[in-house]
Parts: sequence; structure tokens; C-alpha cells
Amino acid sequence: MEVYCTRPSCLRPLNSFADLDQANTLRTIQQKYCTACGMELILAGRYIPLKLLGRGGFGAAFLARDRYTPAMRQCVVKQFQPSSHLTPDQLEIAQNLFEREGQVLEELGTHPQIPDLLAFFALPIARPLPGQPDQFFYLVQEFIDGHNLEEELEQQGHFSEAKVLELLERILPVLQFVHDHGSIHRDIKPSNIMRRRDGLLFLLDFGAVKQVASSRPGQGGKNASTGIYSLGFAPPEQMQGDVVYPATDLYALAVTCLMLLTGKQPQDLYDAYSNTWNWRAYAQVDDRLEAVINRMLLPSPMQRFQSATEVLAALKPAAKPVPPPTPAPAATPQRSASPAKGTALQPPPQIPSPQPPSPQPPSPQPAGTLKPVRPPISTLELLYNAAFTGFEGGLLAIGFASLLATIGSIQSFWVVLSAGMAALIFAQWRRWIERVDLLLIAGATFAAVLFIGQLRYILTALPLLQKIVALLGGPLQTVLVIAGLTALGAIVIAIWFRLIYKLLSRLF
Repeated sequence: MEVYCTRPSCLRPLNSFADLDQANTLRTIQQKYCTACGMELILAGRYIPLKLLGRGGFGAAFLARDRYTPAMRQCVVKQFQPSSHLTPDQLEIAQNLFEREGQVLEELGTHPQIPDLLAFFALPIARPLPGQPDQFFYLVQEFIDGHNLEEELEQQGHFSEAKVLELLERILPVLQFVHDHGSIHRDIKPSNIMRRRDGLLFLLDFGAVKQVASSRPGQGGKNASTGIYSLGFAPPEQMQGDVVYPATDLYALAVTCLMLLTGKQPQDLYDAYSNTWNWRAYAQVDDRLEAVINRMLLPSPMQRFQSATEVLAALKPAAKPVPPPTPAPAATPQRSASPAKGTALQPPPQIPSPQPPSPQPPSPQPAGTLKPVRPPISTLELLYNAAFTGFEGGLLAIGFASLLATIGSIQSFWVVLSAGMAALIFAQWRRWIERVDLLLIAGATFAAVLFIGQLRYILTALPLLQKIVALLGGPLQTVLVIAGLTALGAIVIAIWFRLIYKLLSRLF
């Protein structure tokens, strides 16, 4: 079993323990330690990290198993890992946000579309390294088996109007629930919305959640933005460090919709010179959705919708457009006196139409009929698979050459090799073989080539290969060098393919 070390500075975090493959040992063993840095691997004696899911400026997330559950269910372990360049004030803010995420998840996890909080704890470090903290903070939350909308966009291309309407209909009630509990998410973006395999959407990453305080707008203090946000998705009041509102989340959700509709990054759609969003030419939507999104994107929070419920009402066919509101002289909007709600003002639904109507044909796919899709292959997984394919291809070429050399048919060699490589690539694409399976297959093939077909290969190989064997000092070195070179070649091809795909997706 492979266990991942959570120490940020560990040089070799992946550890392999054969004894943990036994269920009884896995449940009863007291502790395991990293073979590279000595870090405790079984967190709180319970959670076993399996792999790194992602790393950001303030933390890292790991896929783990809870060995104290009957099925050893999967979970997500988040570790507080601040960047080394943070100032003391920023470090304190980041740590407070991390601790607040645990508090918010415990309160909001009752919603079926917000992951449950399972644990929150600090882990002292017995032997801290120079410059490292003497303890780490962890929170454990429910694992959502699926993929986020940024990955879905990369895999499937830009969303249709029906899919964006489905997103709004499913996420806006979750946002209203968050706002009604006195919180602002402040980091809505495609990567923080997860689609589970059954199609249900989840709102993730409450590390930037800001509790709504009782101070009056414009007075700063606890109500002010901390400056931690995602560039391009944050509205003006958040970027300026002013007070944040439910309308702040609605702005970020509108930018998320633009990115999904057009397949373009926010900075490619925003014209800083005219301070406007120029997105309509890249998306096919009807007038109503266009007007709703445009109002959500207005620069002043007072001009936007004041609650997620208002947006849902405006999206209904019976909603009637009203002239846009006239901004008040004051720059800061007034909020309601009730601290339990996240709404600020209650103007009637108003939908501006800044551009002439342009009727578009309705999408043939109705909302709510999406099928779960296979999670996309990450860049690291792509390179790992490419290395395996190249290494295995080199081994198969040597093995087939030694077996077919006596036949003397070059056509047979290429037919058999092409069929074998096609079968390997198809099995990886279908995820029939992955991770440890690849290493086992490569090791078995290497042993077969070396100990079964190698003698015949030495006797019947081409003169060029005989010279290579003599130059490298033996058949073992020859097999390793040839397989290693084909693995490197496959990695280079995969990198170029990925770069070309990224370039074409940006252009078209």
C-alpha cells in the first residue's frame, strides 16, 4: 500500500508498505513513518493519506482513507501550508481562514450539496526541521467522487445555455443557504464547484469564507475583505478590500458562467479600458439569461441582485424586466438589520438589457439530463501513462523482435507490435489499468524479455543490435537503455500533444 507524506518539504513523500495491504494490519498498526523525513504518516492515528490532490498558497489537499470505518471510506484531508513569503499579518489571516473553514463546514455541512466536516485537529511534530513549524493543522471532510467544472470545461469544451441554466438552478439555492447562515463564500469559480458522478453539484473550498459581522458597511473591521480571492472572479469591492456582500458571490458566479459559456479566461473577456465585460459575441444565449448575467456583473454591489433567490426569480419565464436602478450618491450600500440573513437591499427584480435582443435557437439538451462523465486525465497522470507506454513499447519491441527473428518477417513484427501498443493505450484510456497496475505490468514484461526471450534475441538479433549489446556491456543494460529511451520519447510526444491541445482550445 502506498502512503503519502504530508510534510511540505519532504523530498520523497510517496512511501510503500507491503504489510498494509493486509486489512487486519491496516486496522491495528499503531503508526507508520516516512522513510525519507520521519514524518508520522497515519494522521491522528486514523487517517491514511494516499495521494496529493492539489496544493495552493495556503494549504494542500490529500485523498485519504479512514481506517476506523467499516469500509475504510475515502475522505479529503486538508493541511494548512502557508507560503513562506507571507508577512506575519497575512499568515495570521490565512490561519484564521483555515480554522474558520472548519467552523463553517461544521455549520453548513448539513446542506446536501456542501461536504460534511469529519474532523479538525493539530498534529505536533516531534522533530521539526529548521524553518518549519512545530505543528500542522488538518481538517478532514467528505470526499466527493467526481470532477470540478474547470476540468469538465477542459474535457468537454464550453457549456451550452441549458448546462449553465442547470448550474444556476442547482448552485443558487446552495448560495442562498450559505448567505442565510450569515456567511459569504468569496471564492466562487469553476474549480470550486464539483460535479459528483451521479450529476449532483457541490460547492467546495470554504477556506475563504468570511462570516458576516454586525458592523455597519463602510466601517471596515471584521467586515472588510482580507484581499484573499481569485483574480478575475472578484468584484471591485472585494479587490479594494472593502465590505463583501451576497452580491459579491453573485458577481463571481456570473464570471464563472461566462468562463463556462465561452471557454475563455475572465481576463480575455474584461475590457479594463472601458470597464466592461465583452462576452456576448462568444456565447449563444437568449435575452433573459444575458440580462441576468449582465446585472450580476454590474460594478456596484447595490446595482446587482441582492440575493440568490432574486436571481432564480429573474430566470423564470414569468419574470418581467424592469428598468435598471439608478445608483445612489453613496458609494457603500446599506444592509438589512437582520444579521441572520446575507441579503442587503430588497429592490424589485430589475434586468437591464444593454445590448439589442438577438434571438438564439434553444439548446436541444434540457437541463437536468446530464450524464456523469469520466474524470479527465491530469497532466501528471498523462506523463506517467506516457512513460509507461514508451517503456512497455520498448520492451515489447525487443521481445517481439527476438521471437520473430527466426521467422524473418518484418511485416509480422510491425503487425504484432502495433496490436500490442493499441491494446495498451486503449486499456489506459478506459482506465482498466492504472497506477500500480502499470508498474506490475512493466516489471513482468521486463522479466519475461530478459529471462525468457533474451537468449534467442542475442543469437538472432540484427548486427546493429549486436553492436549495441557489445557497446553497452550486456543484454540487461541494452534492454534498460532501449526501454528508457522509448519512455522518454513517449513523454516528449505527450508534452507536445498537451501543449498543442491547450493552444488550439484557447484559439477556438
